[in-house]
Amino acid sequence: MAFDLLKSDRTDLEGHPLLTLPREDLDLIVELVVKSGSLKDLADAYGFSYPTIRGRLDRVIERLSAAMKGRAPDPISELLARLVERGELSSSSARAIRDLARKQARDGKANSKQS
Repeated sequence: MAFDLLKSDRTDLEGHPLLTLPREDLDLIVELVVKSGSLKDLADAYGFSYPTIRGRLDRVIERLSAAMKGRAPDPISELLARLVERGELSSSSARAIRDLARKQARDGKANSKQS
C-alpha cells in the first residue's frame, strides 16, 4: 500500500492509520526508519534492552494493525505491554496471559451462541 505524501494538500492524510497512533509511537517509527530498521540500534538509541524495544515495537504494530482494520486497541494487550515495559512482567508471561484472555473471550462467545 503506497501513500503519496508529496502532495501539497495535506487534507489527503485525513484518516491515515498512522495519525491514530500516539506521538511516542510515531517517534519510535521515525527512529526505526532512521536506524535502517535495526532494532539493536534502536534499543541503543533509546537506552533499552533489545527485548524491551521489541515489545514496544510489537505494541506499535498491534495498534497500527488495529487502526488499519478500524478497531480500537485491545485494552488487555495495552496493559500487559505497559507492565512488560516497566519490567513488572516478563514478555513470555504477558503473551501467555494475553493468549489465555483471548481464548476465554472466544470460548465465551461460542458458548453464548449455543445457549
